[in-house]
Amino acid sequence: MEPNREKEHLLALKVMRLTRPTFLHVTPITCDDRDLPGSSFSQVVRSDMASSAGLEEFAMGELLTLPQNFGNIFLGETFSCYVCVHNDSTQLVKDIMVKADLQTSSQRLTLSGGSSPPIPELGPEGSIDEVIHHEVKELGTHILVCAVSYTTQSSEKMYFRKFFKFQVLKPLDVKTKFYNAESDEVYLEAQVQNITAAPMVMEKVSLEPSPSYSVSELNTEERAGTSIFGTSVYLNPKDIRQYLYCLKPKAEVGAPRGVLKGVTNIGKLDIIWKTNMGEKGRLQTSPLQRMVGVTLTYTSTDTLTHTHTHMYTHIHMHTHKLDIIWHGKPTLGRREGCRPFHCR
Repeated sequence: MEPNREKEHLLALKVMRLTRPTFLHVTPITCDDRDLPGSSFSQVVRSDMASSAGLEEFAMGELLTLPQNFGNIFLGETFSCYVCVHNDSTQLVKDIMVKADLQTSSQRLTLSGGSSPPIPELGPEGSIDEVIHHEVKELGTHILVCAVSYTTQSSEKMYFRKFFKFQVLKPLDVKTKFYNAESDEVYLEAQVQNITAAPMVMEKVSLEPSPSYSVSELNTEERAGTSIFGTSVYLNPKDIRQYLYCLKPKAEVGAPRGVLKGVTNIGKLDIIWKTNMGEKGRLQTSPLQRMVGVTLTYTSTDTLTHTHTHMYTHIHMHTHKLDIIWHGKPTLGRREGCRPFHCR
C-alpha cells in the first residue's frame, strides 16, 4: 500500500522566513561618449527606475527588494517566520491542529500549537495564518518541524509534516584578557571582532560585574565624555574593537586586602548590535572566570632548576624571598593568555 502523498491532502502548508528587505542593487553599464555606443548606455541607466537620480552610476538604488533566499541567521538574532495552512479543496475540514517545533542539537522547543485547542472547521479557500518569533540561543543545525492534522468530511483523520533545516552562524568573535593590579583591582580587556560578511552597528558593549565588584568603563574620554571610538559606530567585516573595564571590590564586601584575589567570577559581557537594515541581535556571555593565583615561596639563595608547565604572571622581589604567582597553561610569549569563550 502506497503512503499518502502530499498532493492528496486537502490542506497545503507554506512557511516563509520573515526578514527585513534589502536595497536593490543595479549593474550600471557605462562607456566613454566617444565610443561607438555613445550616450546610449547612459540613457538606459537614467531611465531605469531602480537607479538613483543623480547617482545613476552608483550600484545601489533607492528601491527595496524582498529576500530571494533564506539568507543567514546568526546567534543572538530573532528568527521570525510566517506559517500558512490553506484549504485548497472544495471540502470542509474539521478539527485542524497546527504545531511548530524547533529541533536543535540539544533540545526540542515548541514554538506554537503546543496547548492550543483545535480549530473547529476550515472552509474551502480558507486559511490559518500565524507569525512565530524565537530568539536563537544555540549554534549549529536547527530544524523547524511543522505538523498539521485534521479530519475530513468522511471522518478520516489526516496528518502530515514538513521539515525546514537551517544553520545558525556565529556573528562575533570575542576574546578576553585579565590584568591583575597590585591591589584588588582587575582590568578586563575585551576584543570584539565582526566575523559576518556585512557591517554592523555596535549599539552596546557593557560588563555586568559579579556581586563582589563594581565596574568602571574606560572607553570614553574623561574630559569630553565622548567615546574613544569617535562618531563611528560601524564595525565592518573582520574589524576588531577593543574595550577596557576596571573592576574594583565593593566596600560592603568587607574582605581584607588581597582576599578578593581568589574571587574567580568577574561578571558577564552584554553585547547588543544591529545589522545594516536595523535587525537587532544580542549576546550575553557565560560568567567570565579569572584563574585563581597560587603563591610559591623560594628563599633568595635557591635556584629554580626545574621548569613549570604554567605561565608566570606576577613576580615580586623581596629582601628574603621570591613570590611567584601563576595562572593556568599559557600561550608562550604573552603576559597572560588571550582566552576565547563561547557566547550563549
